[in-house]
Amino acid sequence: MAGAIIENMSTKKLVIVGVILLLFQAFSFMVGGLIAPSPTTAVHYLATKCVDAVKRHQSGRWFMPWGPNQCDKIQDFDEAMSKKIEANNIVFAVHIPLPNKEMSPWFQFMLVILQFDIAFKMYNQIEDGAVATIDVGVAYRDDMLSEWTEMAHSIERRKLCCNFTTTKTYENEGRYYECDLLPFMELGNVAHKYYLLNIRLPVSERNKINVGIGEIKDIRLVVSSGIHQNGGFTKVWFAMKTFLTPSILIILVWYWRRITLMTRPPVLLEKVIFALGLCMTFINIPVEWFSVGFNWTWMLLFGDIRQGIFYAMLLSFWIIFCGEHLMDHVERNRFSIYWKQVGPIVFGSFCLFIFDMCERGVQLKNPFYSIWASDVGTELAMAFIIVAGICACLYFLFLCFMVFQVFRNISGKRSSLPAMSKARRLHYEGLIFRFKFLMLVTLTCAAMTVIFFIISQVNEGHWHWGDYMVQVNSAFFTGIYGMWNLYVFAIMFLYAPSHKRYGDEQSRGASGEDIQLTTTITHVDGPTEIYKMTGKEAQE
Repeated sequence: MAGAIIENMSTKKLVIVGVILLLFQAFSFMVGGLIAPSPTTAVHYLATKCVDAVKRHQSGRWFMPWGPNQCDKIQDFDEAMSKKIEANNIVFAVHIPLPNKEMSPWFQFMLVILQFDIAFKMYNQIEDGAVATIDVGVAYRDDMLSEWTEMAHSIERRKLCCNFTTTKTYENEGRYYECDLLPFMELGNVAHKYYLLNIRLPVSERNKINVGIGEIKDIRLVVSSGIHQNGGFTKVWFAMKTFLTPSILIILVWYWRRITLMTRPPVLLEKVIFALGLCMTFINIPVEWFSVGFNWTWMLLFGDIRQGIFYAMLLSFWIIFCGEHLMDHVERNRFSIYWKQVGPIVFGSFCLFIFDMCERGVQLKNPFYSIWASDVGTELAMAFIIVAGICACLYFLFLCFMVFQVFRNISGKRSSLPAMSKARRLHYEGLIFRFKFLMLVTLTCAAMTVIFFIISQVNEGHWHWGDYMVQVNSAFFTGIYGMWNLYVFAIMFLYAPSHKRYGDEQSRGASGEDIQLTTTITHVDGPTEIYKMTGKEAQE
């Protein structure tokens, strides 16, 4: 009676394997908690007000806020009025990073958030639905002496959402509005050492450009690079991927080799386990190492696509894993049976891809584009995040229901156990316990995955949720990533065909019991005894 390793390996060895996996899981959390710094680092910048003496804006001219070639500066707009400098001749300049520092490809990506400091004036209040028109350009260079090279230039519109918390009277003039942070720029790669942002707020009363936006005093950027991924965290992340890739690849090859050595063809469950291993290997491959040496701005989008493929495969696997232990022998081993469950997962993953392409796909050409910049885009994005979170919770509840059905299906078989010899009864009780324990581990993994997915979606847009912000710790990232790898490793190891046969002597002496329990239907075949038992029970 050859089966899978999960049922033929001794309890002592299984416990040892479980303890080792648990220690690796604890280590993956500790790597993030004790070694890796925070995944992102926020740095705040105050834009310097430079004066462009040339009446017409000239492309290719850049204004440095500090250094040997720094621009002519003014302290505030009162000084500009006294010197008769027009608003169209003021350039807000921000150099990233701060003096005596430099950026690094290890930062991986850079997100810039914009905030206006707007003072209240009775004669110049912010109108309802006010929109700021921003003429912005970003340039780069790799040393302090070379000329700036333009990376992108765009004219963007951002709706102001500001609130004045005190009474609008002359006595309160000069107090500042409380304005929401605005999405401004996102780079999918930080390939250069120095970046320069030049921001203009062109004014045209005739065309109603930047009219009714209040008295802007300063522009602040949150360059949490604006937001860059912390270089130290990136190194730890790459090291984990580099270590885990060969580990999963080796167990994947070993698993499929054992499957192909069997006399029967692989069943659907075994094929899906192999596909899950392939997806885990795909997401593990540390292609990010190349982004350190090459200016691959699409790496952020590519990473999202890989993550989406893995999510779709993992969620589909859990459905099929439970379903194959519910179906009878006629229905199981057919992928078409699961189209009602797997179809929505594939559709949801496709929607995630479209949503990602609508923002990060466009940002490959225009890093200043943001789906959050318009009312329609903001509502769609918020609705998408909320719906995605609700669907993830519903999926988990449905998976819990399927696991409950599987447990009830298996319990129906326990009535056959008292009639067996003691050795056979203990054997099957052990199989049932091992399988139920694995299902509970699966539920735990699914719960953590759903929590991680929801928090990731909220964190992705946390700058757009006002006062509500979720901070994801490094340990959570490394812990969940390690959990996925350990779970996939365990599934492939435990469900690989065993080279041992349990109780050959007992099997010959109790063949009647064995037939009664698992082989009444002679063509039922599969990776484990539990798989066969549940198939027969479902048919009965």
